[in-house]
Amino acid sequence: MDNKPIFVAGASGYVGGRLVPMLLERGHRVRALARSPEKVICRPWGRHPALEVVKGDVLDRSSLEKATAGCGSAFYLVHSMIASKDQYAEADRQAAGNMSAAAASNQLEQIIYLGGLGDANEAITSKHLRSRHEVGEILQSGTVPVTTLRAAMILGSGSASFEIMRYLVEHLPVMTTPRWVQSPNQPIAISNVLDYLIGCLDHDQTRGQTFDIGGPDVLAYRDLLDMYSEEAGLPKRWVLPVPVLTPTLSSYWIHLVTPVPASIARPLTEGLTSAAVCRETRIRDIIPAKLLSCREAIRLALDRIGQQQIDTCWLDAGQLLPPEWAYCGDADYTGGTVLDCSYRMVLEATIEQTWPVITRIGGDTGWYFANSLWRLRGWMDRLMGGIGLRRGRRHPVDIYTGDALDFWRVLNVQPGEVLTLLAEMKVPGEAILEFRLVPQGEQRTELQMISRFLPRGLWGQLYWYSLYFVHRWLFSSMLRAMGRAVNQPIVEGPQRFNPRPHDACRLPAA
Repeated sequence: MDNKPIFVAGASGYVGGRLVPMLLERGHRVRALARSPEKVICRPWGRHPALEVVKGDVLDRSSLEKATAGCGSAFYLVHSMIASKDQYAEADRQAAGNMSAAAASNQLEQIIYLGGLGDANEAITSKHLRSRHEVGEILQSGTVPVTTLRAAMILGSGSASFEIMRYLVEHLPVMTTPRWVQSPNQPIAISNVLDYLIGCLDHDQTRGQTFDIGGPDVLAYRDLLDMYSEEAGLPKRWVLPVPVLTPTLSSYWIHLVTPVPASIARPLTEGLTSAAVCRETRIRDIIPAKLLSCREAIRLALDRIGQQQIDTCWLDAGQLLPPEWAYCGDADYTGGTVLDCSYRMVLEATIEQTWPVITRIGGDTGWYFANSLWRLRGWMDRLMGGIGLRRGRRHPVDIYTGDALDFWRVLNVQPGEVLTLLAEMKVPGEAILEFRLVPQGEQRTELQMISRFLPRGLWGQLYWYSLYFVHRWLFSSMLRAMGRAVNQPIVEGPQRFNPRPHDACRLPAA
């Protein structure tokens, strides 16, 4: 086996987060590129001795050249759709050019790229698919051989396409859908995508080639909806196609019903407006694999969800960007005044007894107090174009840096010490909610809840002060409810306190 590390761009994403541990299991050395290394390091495999995590950005050519130096093969699994939204095509164009140049500069052996399925010789109405093809062309224009795998819909727990289908079927007994639900599609299971990606390392005849990859079934999206309802044990869903629902209108509807925002749903639905069927299947002869049918893939995904074993999720992608003021912790900040509403409480409980209550917050557990108000806030956020509460959390107990948690993002997890959340809902400013445990002897623990807000202009100030007494009532009651959930006596509090500057929002350096 070649001792050179395998470079993976996009290691913290949905596909990359599953590919890296498989490469490690097969004895490969891996160098994973990440804009937020902590998102990779915190994974169960993040400190594997054969894994090197390097900080870098595909939009920064110099950092990419440094990261690829000394590597053999490279996987390019980057997509800017989540990070750059409507500007993703330009960002992907620049990133692909940087990757091609870096690979040539460091004389890499090959690049393996996962693109989108669609006939490049026909008029492609989807901007998303055009961008996917363009990225492949830019990579192939360099001197390093490129293997392009083109896939349609990926079926697997946590994929954006699968989550859209899951929420539509589970929440809507009757659906009015666009005409594109009749377009033929050839989905592929995520496990088969990974089989083909890794197989390209061992088969030199794939270098410089483009392959369509898909499962054994070709069927309409409507058939997939019926199949999902059968596998989930749900009554048959009534699907009523109507001609007036454009991909844009469909994306807004998906935004309201599912956790996937309109900015992500729109390019995905555009990709369904035309046929996405393999034009050739040469790769099946080169890399033999047991292809899962759509029914098998859906059943497996549902089993993983039921067992709470979702390894990666589409929400994992994107850069983790803690606000600058979070490192400072001072009330007065050069960018404005950081406002806070913080409470503390002492429990007759150990750290080990108290920490699980913190890690279970959000998702199905809820927020321990006034869950109806949290849900109302989530619906308001959704109607304003925000993400709302519907996305929940990846796992009911386990929590990692970078995880989505309702309309928060996990900035920092230090087991038994601190959980820091960054607000991603629509607010006129930036907000952080932090939970801290401070030991008070062997059998007592102080539980702190620190809420901090940096208002943006006058609206931010009005937002904070108009809700000031609501927040005081909500946070104190919430902390008391968390104390009760520990099922141990509350010795003192909840009561207001002023966190010391060096204790507030202490995040790991980027």
